[in-house]
Amino acid sequence: MQRSPVSELEKIFKNANGSATEYARAYTDHLMSVLTGLDFEAVGRVIDLFRKVRAKGNTIFFLGNGGSAATAAHFANDLGFSASPEGKTPIRSLSLTCNSSFLTCLANDIGYENVFTWQLKNLMRPGDVVVAISASGNSPNAVNALEYAGRCGGIPVAFVGFDGGKLKDLAEYCVHVNTNKGEYGPVEDVHLVLDHLISTFLAFDAQ
Repeated sequence: MQRSPVSELEKIFKNANGSATEYARAYTDHLMSVLTGLDFEAVGRVIDLFRKVRAKGNTIFFLGNGGSAATAAHFANDLGFSASPEGKTPIRSLSLTCNSSFLTCLANDIGYENVFTWQLKNLMRPGDVVVAISASGNSPNAVNALEYAGRCGGIPVAFVGFDGGKLKDLAEYCVHVNTNKGEYGPVEDVHLVLDHLISTFLAFDAQ
């Protein structure tokens, strides 16, 4: 169900009447409603995909911009360490957001919209998974990366917010955090919760 076009966060702030305590309580209540509105079947499908990727020895690539770049790095870290206990089959995971010299080289020489696609051309093999994390679902470099993955034997996955944007339609697997446009905070909060939810499951499930 599409939410009201009026910003929930703005309403929360106005209703708090200047009280930081009340704003904190209402923000958390709103975040809980967003969390409980997730499609948990979609979450389960992503987890099952990651289990298959681990078993086959393929790689999961993560990408995003701004706060989502941080979540991409966090996600790759958690899958590569927390979800890959010593002595168990590891998960091959890599964030495409972390090599600042390579990112700035690519942005300068071929355009920021191509910074992830070029890396995938170098690294991605058939059967690898490409996870684009974006609140809007419309970041050009993320869209280009998922398009490339879909064309070249990769498996495109999206974690999105707002109305899902272009990534929602491009992804073979998608978890959509349904919020008003502009509610970056709650979307990014939920994406990080999904990181920890998925990583802990895969840690317990490690073979």
